[in-house]
Amino acid sequence: MRILIIGGTRFVGRHITAAAIAAGHRVSLLHRGMTGPELFPEAEHLLTDRNADLSVLRDRHWDATVDVSAYHPAQVTSLAGALSTGQYVFVSSTAVYQAPERPGFTEDSPLAELDGPIPETVTGEVYGPMKVLCERASVDAFGPATLVVRPTYVIGPHDHTGRFTYWVNRIARGGEVLAPGDPGDPIQVIDARDLASWVVSMVEGRHPGTFHAVSPPPPFSFGDLLEAIVAEVGPPETTLTWVGQDFLLAEGENGLSLPLWSEGDPQKSINAADPAAARAAGLGPRPLGRSIREIREAESSFDTADTITPDREADLLARWSARA
Repeated sequence: MRILIIGGTRFVGRHITAAAIAAGHRVSLLHRGMTGPELFPEAEHLLTDRNADLSVLRDRHWDATVDVSAYHPAQVTSLAGALSTGQYVFVSSTAVYQAPERPGFTEDSPLAELDGPIPETVTGEVYGPMKVLCERASVDAFGPATLVVRPTYVIGPHDHTGRFTYWVNRIARGGEVLAPGDPGDPIQVIDARDLASWVVSMVEGRHPGTFHAVSPPPPFSFGDLLEAIVAEVGPPETTLTWVGQDFLLAEGENGLSLPLWSEGDPQKSINAADPAAARAAGLGPRPLGRSIREIREAESSFDTADTITPDREADLLARWSARA
């Protein structure tokens, strides 16, 4: 198949590109060139800004297009005006839902709606509703054969956000680990490599519909997640100390300094989606322990300026202990 990937050089797109090439498909990548053609030299690189000029797509046809970089419905609409393709795949998010009342909610649960006009800039506050508009624009433009994929937190090598990687590397250092908030908060993850191979298989089978790309099935909590990391990479005597939400917020900490922490977000229940439809369609996530080990092996030197420093962590733990 001839597959066009919109944004196929960074994290999720990168893994989808690798999976498509490994499966023997002819791949074209539309991106801005921030990652050069030395990455995936076997692919065709179409260098442009999707928000400015899509003429490079004119008079071409692809059997399928996978779009991992649309955040505004106008991006979908403009792409449709320039693109000739068979199936269109839109990578969305479980952030599209209104806060569900129960774990195990399905793909037909109520969606978040934008309150007011469509903004030009996508912020965290409107990210979910804007993804909803993108999904609708996708089906309107490309028809009922559209495949909409709703992943939760994506993990794996080459994750520029470092959200999950932070916890793997922090826990691998051992000692007393600051764990933020409520260990019972729901969470789900999906390895980017499993997501990628499944998306390619869905394209090969031309499967339409909307699917949760999430794992594991609920109930699964933030505490379960960190304990799983401890079990895989934590040295002996590694301990998790759960520090209260109000204390951390008062200290100026947030979901950037302590990744994956919900900060008490009322939308946290969207991290308890039912993966049954995707699993029935072939999604087979690798065991979480395997992802943890592989991420540690591949990303042990990964660091980010946003997460708390060891000195800051130790100070917070000492002052939390003194309050107890």
